[in-house]
Amino acid sequence: MKSPCNKTCLIDRQSGLCAGCLRTASEIASWASYSDRQRADIMADLADRHLPGDAAGGRR
Repeated sequence: MKSPCNKTCLIDRQSGLCAGCLRTASEIASWASYSDRQRADIMADLADRHLPGDAAGGRR
């Protein structure tokens, strides 16, 4: 199963996003139960997510 996880798991308190993969804790917990389409939609959305204070946006 494809996953954006890079084993840098740290949830940012302000945004609720993982600093490593930029998914929410809920998305991480439910990842295995999502359909391929749901996972693909989330992965496509990750490029537009960023952590607070990350001026460049996107994944680090």
